[in-house]
Amino acid sequence: MQTETQQSTHSSQLALTIAALGVVFGDIGTSPLYSLKESFHHSHNISLDATSIFGVLSLIFWSLIIVISFKYVFFILKADNKGEGGILALTNLVTKNGRKSKLLIFGLFGTALLYGDGMITPAISVLSAVEGLSLITPVFDPYIIPITIFILVLLFSIQRFGTSLVGKVFGPITFVWFMVLGALGIYNILKYPEIIAAANPYYAVQFFIANSWNGFLVLGSVFLVITGGEALYSDLGHFGRRPITKAWFSIVLPCLIINYFGQGALLLKNPEAVRNPFFLMAPNWALTPLVILATFATVIASQALITGVFSLTLQAVQSRFISRVRIVHTSEHERGQIYIRFMNNFLMISCVLLVLTFKTSSALASAYGIAVTMTMGITTLLFYYYLKSVMKWKKINAFLLCGLFLIIDTAFFGANVLKIMDGGWVPIAISIAIVTLMTTWRKGRYILELRLFHKTIPLEKFINKLQSEPHHVAPGTAIYLNGNIEKTPYALFHTYQHFKTIHERLIFLSVVTKEIPFVSSKEQIRVVKLHDNVYAVTVNFGYLESQDVPKAIDKIKLDEYVINADEMLYFLGKEKIFATKLVGMALWREKIFAFLNHNALDATRHFNLPPKQVTEIGVQVEI
Repeated sequence: MQTETQQSTHSSQLALTIAALGVVFGDIGTSPLYSLKESFHHSHNISLDATSIFGVLSLIFWSLIIVISFKYVFFILKADNKGEGGILALTNLVTKNGRKSKLLIFGLFGTALLYGDGMITPAISVLSAVEGLSLITPVFDPYIIPITIFILVLLFSIQRFGTSLVGKVFGPITFVWFMVLGALGIYNILKYPEIIAAANPYYAVQFFIANSWNGFLVLGSVFLVITGGEALYSDLGHFGRRPITKAWFSIVLPCLIINYFGQGALLLKNPEAVRNPFFLMAPNWALTPLVILATFATVIASQALITGVFSLTLQAVQSRFISRVRIVHTSEHERGQIYIRFMNNFLMISCVLLVLTFKTSSALASAYGIAVTMTMGITTLLFYYYLKSVMKWKKINAFLLCGLFLIIDTAFFGANVLKIMDGGWVPIAISIAIVTLMTTWRKGRYILELRLFHKTIPLEKFINKLQSEPHHVAPGTAIYLNGNIEKTPYALFHTYQHFKTIHERLIFLSVVTKEIPFVSSKEQIRVVKLHDNVYAVTVNFGYLESQDVPKAIDKIKLDEYVINADEMLYFLGKEKIFATKLVGMALWREKIFAFLNHNALDATRHFNLPPKQVTEIGVQVEI
């Protein structure tokens, strides 16, 4: 008999599994809308006969088994960094402590490619579903693009409510979607049950023998069935490995395979259905409700990449690859459930522009895939080093496993290369731009900190300096935000050098975000007395807590003095950066860094400091 705790845990896991359906598997779950159709696109010159249909279905079946089930669910999902997944988390794991720093650029490029994919996935998913309206009546043809844009804007507008709420709403709908996928598949398989034999890999081999080069090119469209693999890994932090694994093997995988085989059975009976096999596999009376359900499903499908991009952005901020942005945590139970307004708006605008540019899902399919194949290959490379250096696998074992994965990744990449000229250049161009920005920010911060390092002295030396030199003492308490307690904040050192004045009380404040949702009042504040009237104060916040510094430090007792937050004076350093020809970065990159630094989220807003009590000490820095 289960205890209440066990029942509660079981209910929580079930809820997470259903929610994961709506967030993690939406992308891969809507691939049946366009994958098989694109595999028999006229440009491939593939005859629509039994050999080709069985061959393509065999390729689809084994792609789902080997790439998603074996590679990602069984192996890659185990490579988490404190619960977070995704290529950037994997990069951080294999480049800790400066080791294998050459791999860093590969990880960054793979991350940037996933950003590009995050822009295309919502556009192609929603557009492909809305195009189903034209099967009901041609009256909808002129309105397909406006309807698609309206749905996309609506999708991004609800992101602020958080992954948990979105998952609770989307999860049950996606569950119905997968049940419909399975039902449609069974409905058509029963008419041609021999199609189940396509699971035999013999048919995939026979397909390549019969179609040679054209058969290889079809891999570019077959790849569309597994494009959700990287998003699945990126969303690990939102739900955890167990709910994702349960949802995949119990619901997603069986329903996908059954539906693809059902589409194949339909094509064997009616080759003309190739123009849109998914919708045409339904009875006439079910077409309208199926289009409506598909539209909901594709809206949900976009969620996997949106939340994946949010997770990547959080990791990029923590790894200092992009500037500080406002990140809202939306769950008490899962630290990875977050919302980032800036990134949400950026993705929305990008998706709308892609729809307006490419106009059809078939045109977007040409741009889709190349980014993900490259990301998957980079993930395999990084996973090899993860197995070897982190998991301590023997080199030969890691090589054999990852070698198998890399052969498959390379085959899919090769088949997608020809898409570059037809639109595949778009995500690659976006990725190059993002990598440039990320590396520029990281290197720029390093150079800036190096320049500032020489503009100040160790804190202990500064305190000794105060004891030995005459200076003015201003009334009141001054708080200097200082992440490094060993160094004197340059805002303090700079003003002291010029005015020989300090306040009667000095507080060096550092803020730490813990990996728990809330910090108890007893653990929130830590005070260390450095000297008479000189204190180091550390404020700990949980990741769900608003980092309201004045509220946190109010009424703290420092010896006999009690802090009154309304009387505090906050001093912050503000750098004005000048791009120069000094040794550092190219001049154009230094100008980009200066712009990014100027527009980064400032400490006054981030820590909720009262603007009237804040003084910014400017320092001009040449980099």
